[in-house]
Amino acid sequence: MKKKLIIINGTMGVGKSTISKALYKNLENSVWLDGDWCWMMNPFVVNDENKKMVEDNIVYLLSNFLRNSSLEYVVFNWVIHEESIFELLLNRLKDFDFELYKITLICSEEVLRNRIIEDFKNGRGDRNLENSLKRLELYKNMDTIKIDTSNKKIDETIEEIINIINP
Repeated sequence: MKKKLIIINGTMGVGKSTISKALYKNLENSVWLDGDWCWMMNPFVVNDENKKMVEDNIVYLLSNFLRNSSLEYVVFNWVIHEESIFELLLNRLKDFDFELYKITLICSEEVLRNRIIEDFKNGRGDRNLENSLKRLELYKNMDTIKIDTSNKKIDETIEEIINIINP
């Protein structure tokens, strides 16, 4: 069976980590990588050296997951707000044989606003509401499968993704 690389992207606060965590728990022989884990630095500094390090770390981990014979599904989530980021990562994985699913989670501005406010209440102060709202538009024209999570429960979104990757 060919491995399946499922990349879930979307703006901050849309639910990527929540959905990815639930998805990998629903798929046998799966692994989950949250791209944010590769950015956990204090202080958080975005510069060319750190960007390159994060990209290298992500590609290294994804390569090892794709190489592992016991894994069938590799779930990877990250903000990925530009096609060039997909290209950068996927070009470095081109030697692997896998089915690719690029899934963008979207939601209404109102729902995003409420989710980010809830994140703040729960101690996730790394969210920037205005940046998230601005970036929401960037995802609409990407070459990805869109899933609007505005009025969906987590299990409904998981079921939709599973139906996409295992028709």
